[in-house]
Amino acid sequence: MSDDDSIIVTPLPPGSMIGIIGCGQLGRMLVLAAAQLGYPCHVYGREPLGPAGQVAAHFTEGEYDDAKAIAAFAAECDVVTYEWENLPVNPLAALGPEVDLFPGVRPLEVGQSRLAEKTFVAGLGGLTAPFAPVRSEDELTDALDKSGVPAIIKSDRMGYDGKGQVRLQDRDDLSTVWQELNGQQALAEGFVEFDAEFSVLLVRGRDGAIRFWDAPHNVHEDGILRLSTAPAPENIQTHIPSARALARKIATELDYVGVLAIEFFATAEGPIFNEMAPRVHNSGHWTIEGAATSQFENHIRAICGLPLGDTRLIEGGAEMRNLIGDEVKLWSDHLSDSGSHVHLYGKRQPRPGRKMGHVTRLLPIN
Repeated sequence: MSDDDSIIVTPLPPGSMIGIIGCGQLGRMLVLAAAQLGYPCHVYGREPLGPAGQVAAHFTEGEYDDAKAIAAFAAECDVVTYEWENLPVNPLAALGPEVDLFPGVRPLEVGQSRLAEKTFVAGLGGLTAPFAPVRSEDELTDALDKSGVPAIIKSDRMGYDGKGQVRLQDRDDLSTVWQELNGQQALAEGFVEFDAEFSVLLVRGRDGAIRFWDAPHNVHEDGILRLSTAPAPENIQTHIPSARALARKIATELDYVGVLAIEFFATAEGPIFNEMAPRVHNSGHWTIEGAATSQFENHIRAICGLPLGDTRLIEGGAEMRNLIGDEVKLWSDHLSDSGSHVHLYGKRQPRPGRKMGHVTRLLPIN
């Protein structure tokens, strides 16, 4: 389906029930955005007192691989979405066409596997780092012939926030690296020399309409997003048109509905695809205060068949900083700063590397 097709969509009226699979902070912010538009939310997940469960109208506790429980949950909802891409696919595929599930099953199938994801993007003409599959220690040697050394060996599945990655500096470390992977299927990915990292954030409606937010410049520490700033600096701006063109291809090919985030490296060869997230994304949290319509509201608009909201920047842009681990204990200091917008996720126990909240500041107009 082309994003230029004229498709008539009957919007869900306010009061319709939105189902959200997953109970983390992304679900929490989706629930809050839905409430603003008059939609109650029913959350399904493992933690009734998790971030999303604390604010939802209804909560069903269950396992993500329990097809019967998920089907019963979906039957109580008018539309269903998810806040996490590492969900078992089979229970969702079993829901059938009678359940409106957005963004759908195929984005999960592609996004859950790094190998499938990069193969899919390369097939659309996107630039990726050199990569090759790794299914055994012997295959690791062959894969490095394609990716080059040094390389990053990444687990094919369940990798996020720097998890499931091993840096390989030379071929002397092969046995150690394979042991660290614990026999998981993986891929070898060559190093990319880049100037900066950035995200393309888009929303696609049920009618195929697409809107983009300004691309934020992202700074990571230890594999975890630390800071996102929009608009991005000039050295990134030159890459945005071609990155958006690829993102549009990806969304259209997947017949995507909702918010899609795609991370890129800015390089001398052009924007190189890193990974995609078929959901609302950490690098888009700045849109709550920094854009006319947040990523969370526009995701709700998209899955409910409403007109998409304006994605323009507010004032001079915005800077979003994650509060990780014990940094959340400085919440009072942030609240004392009149320029800070504080979002705490309601997680009870701070741990190293755990995202506990974020703080956004609007930037002055230059």
